[in-house]
Order: sequence, then structure tokens, then C-alpha cells
Amino acid sequence: MQTYLKKTVNHKGGLFEFLLKEWLMLASGAGLVLSSIYIRRFPSFSSGELEVLFLLFILFITVKGLEHSDFLLRISQCFQKGSFLPLKLVMLTFFFSMVITNDVSLIVIVPLTLMLDVEPKDIIVILEALAANAGSALTPFGNPQNLFIYWFYQLSPGEFMKAIAPFSLLFFFLLLIFLFFIKPIANQLAEITKAKNKKAAYLYLILLCAVILIILRVLPFWTGFIIVIYVMLFDRKSLKIDYALLITFFLFFGLAENMRILLESQLTSITSSGHIFLLSAIVSQFMSNVPAALMLAKITTQWKALLWGTNVGGFGSLVGSLANLIAYRFYIRDKNTNNSTIFTIKFLVIGYAAFFLGVGFYFLLG
Repeated sequence: MQTYLKKTVNHKGGLFEFLLKEWLMLASGAGLVLSSIYIRRFPSFSSGELEVLFLLFILFITVKGLEHSDFLLRISQCFQKGSFLPLKLVMLTFFFSMVITNDVSLIVIVPLTLMLDVEPKDIIVILEALAANAGSALTPFGNPQNLFIYWFYQLSPGEFMKAIAPFSLLFFFLLLIFLFFIKPIANQLAEITKAKNKKAAYLYLILLCAVILIILRVLPFWTGFIIVIYVMLFDRKSLKIDYALLITFFLFFGLAENMRILLESQLTSITSSGHIFLLSAIVSQFMSNVPAALMLAKITTQWKALLWGTNVGGFGSLVGSLANLIAYRFYIRDKNTNNSTIFTIKFLVIGYAAFFLGVGFYFLLG
């Protein structure tokens, strides 16, 4: 009997962990099914949307290959030496997120931060989340909504980066100024990890560059299949990526299409760039910036406003960006941290300060 109860508790605990971790996928799936029943139509998926999913897939597996080689962790740990540790950690997150996405940069940097005996740890983690959202905004492959907007509107790299550069630069300098006032109480160096396989690290760096060139349309789209074939034949461990996240994006596409049909009469009347910006930023607070981008892209040509709105919308609430949830979850689950209520309050206060600052800056630029 005791064995049965133990198994039941473990099963319930595992189920609870799954629900907590994948609630966004489950909620988007439920929303897709219910909205499809209501409108009596299953959404269709365009070739462009499927291409975005494939690009995310090959981006994830190349980054996973770099993780397995410990290349990213070793770079992070090299920044432990010397002074200004909080500054280096946050800035590393900012620049990492431009290339390996905001989610992955936090997956690498936040655990490293939590291993170090450095304070104020909570503020540093919050600033890392802000840095990941601000840094990833600058490149078409920095976060999923950028990749979608870049591919959906057929933009050039130059016009994309020129449009969003003021946003990233503003928060880069604000973070720099803020970090100079943070005085670390102490710091303890975590053990430096040696790269397991330097050849694999160099190979995946080349593959990552190839993925970036595919996204920028320098290399043909079919080149991505070569990467998949290589990984399937020689490194299947790198195929162990976050498939739940890919499924979530797939469900987002369908849900966004259904929401467009349901709200088409109301949304098509919104033509002002300022209104598109505000709508995308506010919607992001409740349903995350990725589905907000997917839903609103189908009813507007105002891509700059949508780009700004979804990136500003990444600040604020915990669900504004998946990167926020990643940083938040790492911190509250760490055994060396406590008082999650105070941390939550700080996260929201600083996040919404950045959110309203981003809104004001958008309208200041006109």
C-alpha cells in the first residue's frame, strides 16, 4: 500500500511539473481546439509559417550541439575572472541573445549566475532577463517573433536592424549605467569547464553561421536540410531539443489564424501604427509576444510598429516573453535562493518600469 501511495505521489508530482512547465503549450492547444470548434473551421498553415518552424528547428539543434560541446558554458565562465562581475554577466547575456536567442542565452547564463556567490543575485538575474529581451530584439534571429516578422514581411537585414536599433541601444546604455551602481558583495569562481570536444564546437559554430546565413537569405533554404541530415547521421544527441516549444509555435500559428478570423472586423479597423504598437505590446502582456506577433501580422502592414510592440511587450509580465519565465523559473527553483514573493515583486516592478519606458520612447521617436 505504501509503495502504491509513493508511486501515486510521484506520478502526481511529475504531472504537476509537466503542467507547470508546458502550460503555454497546453493552453494554446486548448485555445486552438475550442476556437476551431467555435468557427467550425480548422486553420490552414502557409508555406511561410512552416519555413519559420523549420528555421527554428535547425537553429535549436545547432545551439544544442554547441551546448553539448560546453563551448557556451566555457565562454561564460571565462568572464568570471576580474572585477565588474555583474556587468560582465548581464552584458554577456545581451550579446549572446543576439546570436543564440534570448531563451538559450538565459539557459546558459542564469544557472552560472546562481552558482556564483555574488549579490544582489536577484537583481542580476532580473537584469539578465531584460538584457536578453533587449539584445535579442536587434537581430532577425534573436527571438522567435523577430524571425517570424523578418520572414513574413520579407525584410532586408539592414531595414530590420535600423528599425529596432534605437530600442536595443537605449536599453544597452541604461543597463550599463544601472550596473555601474551595483557593487557585488563577494564572488566565488565556479570551476572552469574544459570543452569536451573542440572539433564539435568548431563544427557547430560553422553550422550556426550557416543557419544565420539561411535566415538572412544568403544561403538557399534547402541548405538547412544538409544540417538535419548531418545531425541525424552523426550526432543524434543534438536532436534532443525542446520539441514542446516547437509544438507551441505550431499551435500559435493556428490559434493566431483563428483569432484573426474571430476578430477580423474589429482588428481591420486598426490602421494607425501607434495603435498597432500599443495593441501588440498590451496583448503580449497576456498571451506572450510570440502569439501576439503571429496574430497581428495577418491584419497589418505596419511591421515596424509590430516589431517594436512585441519587443517592448517582452518586458513587464512574466508571460510577456518566454525568456522571462525561464529566468524566473531558474531563480525560484534554485536551492540557494529564497523569498520568491519578494523576487516576483521586484521582477514585475523593474519589468514594468522597462515596459513603460519602452512605450514612452517609441512615441518620443514618433
